[in-house]
Amino acid sequence: MTTFRIKRFNPEKQADPYWEDIEYDIPPGATLLDCLNDIKWTRDGTLSYRMSCRSAICGSCGMKANGHALLACQRQAEHLLKDGRDTITIEPMGNMPVIKDLVVDMGEFWEKVNQVKPYLKEKEKPPEKERRQSPEQFKLIDDASTCIMCGCCYSDCNTLEVDKNFLGPAALAKAQRFVQDSRDEGTGERVRELSEAGGIWDCTHCAECVERCPKPAQPMYRIKEIMSVALEEGVTNNNGARHALSFVKSIKHSGRLNENTLPVESMGYFNIKGLMELVPVGLRMLLKGKIPPIIHKNIDDVEDVRRIFRELGE
Repeated sequence: MTTFRIKRFNPEKQADPYWEDIEYDIPPGATLLDCLNDIKWTRDGTLSYRMSCRSAICGSCGMKANGHALLACQRQAEHLLKDGRDTITIEPMGNMPVIKDLVVDMGEFWEKVNQVKPYLKEKEKPPEKERRQSPEQFKLIDDASTCIMCGCCYSDCNTLEVDKNFLGPAALAKAQRFVQDSRDEGTGERVRELSEAGGIWDCTHCAECVERCPKPAQPMYRIKEIMSVALEEGVTNNNGARHALSFVKSIKHSGRLNENTLPVESMGYFNIKGLMELVPVGLRMLLKGKIPPIIHKNIDDVEDVRRIFRELGE
């Protein structure tokens, strides 16, 4: 027997969520959703969650199992029992308000998707027939086009835990779908908007969204692709882009990161307000003995590093 430890919440009856343990014998080959359906249909009809296609296509059955977001219809229940585990912990997805039990309010999620303008922009009248793309052009957006908007990446995004203004990995992956679409004519405008606060440069590259994505969309890599386009388009008047350029400049020059110039160059030499905000941090580092060496030295094989940059540049 396996213990299904389910986080329950009914705002009409309880002020706070609570845990309910249900002993259940997992049938061979059953998915997590199969188990929840059986529990709901035969034991407790009040258990609430979303589901539809049962084929990992619609993305409805997103929830957390053992602390991480997944699609319940896509995961074998027995696969959640590892290292002698006899309990499966199930709870609603994170970073979204809970409506009831495992059902979350995805309103903010969809608002952020809409913010990236997920549709083609064109300056001329649409053609009478289809817009053609070569296989090479479609390959640039192929991965992003597999996103099913399930919200698993949004649920486990570490940046959203501390910054609700962040657009989130799903919306930004959807944005890449149009930024690099050969049929779209708003690339410059898009990357300028996506480079603002809450956009691409606020991603912390933790790769949690890649781990949780049930499809090949891999949001973090799509965000990195937008960053590359933004730099190519010359959209560099922001802390994130300046940080990336300073990082590359330092490694190319010495083979290691110059931690003295990086924060200043990231903030911008003429950003007086921003530079003044760095002073208290610098003083605390000084008092704690954390200030990097004032004289920045090259690594021994720095010419090899510079050669790599030259070859990549070519």
